[in-house]
Amino acid sequence: MTDADWQDAMRDCEAAEDFFELFDVPYDAHLVRVHRLHILQRFHDTLALTEMPESSADRFAAHAAALAAAHQAFLTSTPKQEKIFRVFQSLPDEPAFVPLAALAPRH
Repeated sequence: MTDADWQDAMRDCEAAEDFFELFDVPYDAHLVRVHRLHILQRFHDTLALTEMPESSADRFAAHAAALAAAHQAFLTSTPKQEKIFRVFQSLPDEPAFVPLAALAPRH
């Protein structure tokens, strides 16, 4: 597949699963259903930090490796731990404690 072919095919991808199929990366369907946005954002962020090789085949392989790494991250971690999106970056590591008395109606 030429550079233009797979890049055009990538633009046509509509679902996360389309990317996995295009780059021939095995994936856990349940994991992708639950974490699709996080996986795709990690894929995007990784590509933005990757110096792309010269050859089309190597660029394709770099994309496949970035997608596989994004998928792998969520096999062993959670969106909160990975802090992909800003909403997770501002959360404290420990949950807030609310005493039961604070939930009781005040008279």
